[in-house]
This record gives sequence, C-alpha cells and structure tokens, in this order.
Amino acid sequence: MSKVAVSFTHIIKSAEPAFSVLVSRFLLGEHFPLPVYLSLIPIIGGCGLAALTELNFDMTGFMGAMISNLAFVFRNIFSKKGMKTGKSVGGMNYYACLSILSLVFLTPFAFAIEGPKMWAAGWQTAIQNVGPNIFWWAVFQSVFYHLYNQVSYMSLDEISPLTFSIGNTMKRVSVIVSSIIIFHTPIQPINAIGAAIAILGTFLYSQAKQ
Repeated sequence: MSKVAVSFTHIIKSAEPAFSVLVSRFLLGEHFPLPVYLSLIPIIGGCGLAALTELNFDMTGFMGAMISNLAFVFRNIFSKKGMKTGKSVGGMNYYACLSILSLVFLTPFAFAIEGPKMWAAGWQTAIQNVGPNIFWWAVFQSVFYHLYNQVSYMSLDEISPLTFSIGNTMKRVSVIVSSIIIFHTPIQPINAIGAAIAILGTFLYSQAKQ
C-alpha cells in the first residue's frame, strides 16, 4: 500500500473472487456453475482496465495486492474448514485463537529476519518522515484493524453469506471513494469505469455463488 494509492489497492483486491475460484477449482477440486465463471469476466476485465489506466502504477505495489488476494483466499478457506471441523467455535473465539497463534509463530521469524536494530532504524526513519505522531497513527490503525477482523468473523456467525458478501462489496466501494476524497488521488474517467466494472463483477459473483 506504500507503493500505490489506497484506492488502486482496493480496486485490485476486488479480483479476490477470481483467485478464490481458481484455488478452489484446481487445488480443492470444487466445481462451480457457469454463472460463477462468467462473473469473473467483468472482475478481471475491470481490474485490468484500472491497472492499465492507473496514473501512478507501480509493479511492486500491484504484485503486493495480488499476493494479498491469494493470501486472503487461503485464509478464508482454512478459516471455514477450521470453524466447521471438530467442536464448533464462535467467530470471536476463532479470531482470538488465530491472533494468539500468529503472535507465537511469527515473533521468532521477526526477530531472526529483522531484529531490534532494524526495528530501531525503521522507527527513526518513520519519525523523520511522518513525525512523532506515527506512534498514535500505529495505535489507531492496530485498534481499527483488529476490530475490522473481529467483526468480520463475528458477522459470519450472525448473517447469511449473501448479506455478508453484499456488505463486503459496499465496504470496498466506500473505501475506494473515501480514499480518493481524503487523499485527493488523481483518477481518470476510464480508471473509474474499470473500478466500477470490477466491483460490479464482484457483486455478480456473490449473487451467482448462492
């Protein structure tokens, strides 16, 4: 996200259903009805159009968003299997377990790969570029990101998959529009059309998947 605009990142992340279908089809052997495959056409076409017309396109940022899509798909697949296997657990408890295990498993890797010296250097660079308020920005970001994930898992237990998918589509629209307004991101009409097509395809996918 540091390489490209927030709006462009979420436009590319609209291609998540395409990754979900491909992974489920070729790795898990699942089959989908024809409307599901057809709904991928506007998703891929819209994301491609948005990428080609992006004013501040960066390949590193683009690849990061694509890898994020793939990681998110695997997270969803394993989460669904985990919540259905064995004793049923609620969304809040399941996310709490994921957070604790992530901390336990990833902390040693963080120490081995980066270490305190690199953390200190990164902190100083952040303060120089952003200012001392970087601490509070990080605190707020951590709190809201935690709430976002926790509410997502809780919502899966309380509402239907269709309602959840529609809400997720509207969330992406609000993030794209608000980021363009707040950060004054320059956007061409053709770029906006590509984003709209991709988001429409995501909505059609959620309908066809039911």
